[in-house]
Amino acid sequence: MASDHSALDGSVILLTGPMASGKSTAANLLAATFPKGVHVEGDVFRRFIVSGRHEMTPGPSEGALTQLRLRYQLAAEVAAEYARTGYTVVVEDVVAGPLLNAFVSLFTHRPLHLVVLLPSEEAIIQREAGRTALGYGDWSVRQLRGVFAEETERLGLWLDTSADTPEETVQAIHSRASESALR
Repeated sequence: MASDHSALDGSVILLTGPMASGKSTAANLLAATFPKGVHVEGDVFRRFIVSGRHEMTPGPSEGALTQLRLRYQLAAEVAAEYARTGYTVVVEDVVAGPLLNAFVSLFTHRPLHLVVLLPSEEAIIQREAGRTALGYGDWSVRQLRGVFAEETERLGLWLDTSADTPEETVQAIHSRASESALR
């Protein structure tokens, strides 16, 4: 259902959070609320690498960090092209810790918004158990959620979506757009 007068229309919206926090579902629903909406899933760029891929672990290799930065750069470039041609773009990926500022700096389109989904550890565990493709392997939910909660600068709008449906999350993003706006 498209939103007629959203403060987010014409924006690039960065949506992050731990795995199983509801990012992909919310990003797709959010993009669908705009007359011209795009969902850029950052993990797609990771999956494009069919040989020589380095997975992110709690103690990542230099190769993993290089590939992660490339993935972020590609997402920013794709978002910029869609935005340049009149789309509202929702870029969704796991971006935490000191990498968040570097990620945000890749996006030059304005308006630019940042939303961080950070449900409780229990909610993430429950959501992960209900997924067909499990995301947690080398990471524990507690570890990754901890990077968001303890090591990530409080930029943009942070939402505890533990008890929210995806539709309620999208409504909160729309109704609190002024809080997610970045300069």
